[in-house]
Amino acid sequence: MSPQELKSTVSLSLVFVFRMFGLFMVLPVLVLYSEDLQGATPALAGFAIGAYGLTQAALQIPFGWMSDRFGRKPVIIAGMMIFMLGSLVAAQADSIYGVIFGRILQGAGAVAGAITALLADLTREQYRTRAMAVFGISIGFSFCIAMLLGPLFAGWWGLGGLFGSNAVMAGLGILILLFMVPTPVVTRTDLNTKVSIKDVGNVVRNPEILRLMAGIFTLHFILMSLFVFLPQMLEDTMGIAREKHGWIYLTALSISFVMIVPVIIFSEAKRRLKQCFVGAVTVLLAAIAGMWQVESVLLGIFLFFAAFNFLEATLPSLVSKLSPAGTRGTSMGVYSTSQFLGAALGGSLGGLALQYWGATGVMVVCAIPTALWWLLSVTMKQPPYVSSMVMALDTSMSLDARTIGRELAIIPGVEEVTVLDSERTAYLKVDRKVVDMTALRQYGEC
Repeated sequence: MSPQELKSTVSLSLVFVFRMFGLFMVLPVLVLYSEDLQGATPALAGFAIGAYGLTQAALQIPFGWMSDRFGRKPVIIAGMMIFMLGSLVAAQADSIYGVIFGRILQGAGAVAGAITALLADLTREQYRTRAMAVFGISIGFSFCIAMLLGPLFAGWWGLGGLFGSNAVMAGLGILILLFMVPTPVVTRTDLNTKVSIKDVGNVVRNPEILRLMAGIFTLHFILMSLFVFLPQMLEDTMGIAREKHGWIYLTALSISFVMIVPVIIFSEAKRRLKQCFVGAVTVLLAAIAGMWQVESVLLGIFLFFAAFNFLEATLPSLVSKLSPAGTRGTSMGVYSTSQFLGAALGGSLGGLALQYWGATGVMVVCAIPTALWWLLSVTMKQPPYVSSMVMALDTSMSLDARTIGRELAIIPGVEEVTVLDSERTAYLKVDRKVVDMTALRQYGEC
C-alpha cells in the first residue's frame, strides 16, 4: 500500500470514527438523562435510542447513488452537516420530541456507503481488502471508546453537552475530509462497495443470506432493547453511579474481545464456523437469561458483549462468503439496511415493553427473536470456506473478459469469477488452502 493509499485509509477511517462516536455515545446514557426532558416516557426514550436507524435504513443506498452522480466529497460533507444539525437540534432540545427529531436528523446523514466508495476510488484493487479491514477495526474501536466516553461526557455536561460534542466531532470529520483526504481523479466502479438494484432480488431470494440478514437485524434489535433498561438497572437496582457505567461496559467489551479473538481464529482455521456461530447465539440467549436476575446482571453484560463481538465480526464475513462474486456491495447494502431497521425497532419495542411490562417485558422482547435466530442458525448450512479476492488484471493482455473469466475459473481453488472488463478487474471467490496463486498472478496483481 502506497503512502497516499495509507493516508486515505487512515483519514477516512477517522471521519468514520468521529461520525460513529456520535451515534454510539448516546446509547448508554439517553434513557437515564431523558428523565429531565418534557414529555419523556420509557417508550419515547426507547424510540429516541433507535430513531436514527429509520433514516439510516431509508437513506443509505440513496446517498450512495448521489455520490456516484454528484461526487463523493460533496455528498459526504452534506451528510456530515446533516448529522451536525441533528446533533445541535438534540443538544438544544428540552423535550423528548426534540431529541427524537435530532436523532432522526443524525441518522439522515447516511454517508457510510459514500465513504467506502470514496475509499475504493483512492485505493488499488489489490489493497482494498486491507483498507476495508481498517474500517472494520475503526468501527469496533469507536464503539468501545463511546461506551466509556458517553457516560463521562454526560456526567460532565449533561445530555445537551453530549449531543454538542457530537456536533464538534462531525465538524472535525468535515475538516479531515477537506484537508487530509485526497480528491480522487476518477470514480471507480467497485462491485464490493456498489449496490446494484438488479442484484437485490438475487440477494433477498437466497435463503442462507436471508438468515444472516435476520441475524444482524436481531443482534442490533437486542442491543438497542437492552440499553433501554440496563442503565436504569445498574443505577437504581445495583446502586452504581451513572458516571461509572462506562467503565463497566468498557471492561466487559475489552475482556470479551480478548477472549473471542482466539475463537474467531479457530473457527476459520479449523473450519468450525457454523459450530462457533451457533455457540455464540446460545451464549446470547444465556446473557439475556443472566440479565433477568439482579445478582447475575454483570455476568449477563459480559456474556452479551462476548457473543456480540463474535457475531458482529462473523456476520459480515459470512455475507461475503455466501454472496456471488461481484455482488458483495449489494449484499452489504441489504445487510446494513437490516441492521439499522433492527436498531430502530429494537429501541421502540424495548421502550414500549419497559413502559407497560417493566424489565421482564424487555427481556421477553429480547428473548423471542433470539430464540428464533437460534433455530435459524442451527438449521443453516455449513458455510463455504472461500474468501473474496479482487485482482487488477494485466492491462497488456489482449484477452476479452469472457475468455479471462473462463481461464481463471479453471485454476484450482477458484470457485467463482466475475470480470469487469471496463475496469480491468476480476472479482473471485477462492479457497485459500487450495488456490494456485502462481497461476492467478499470471493474469494480474492480487
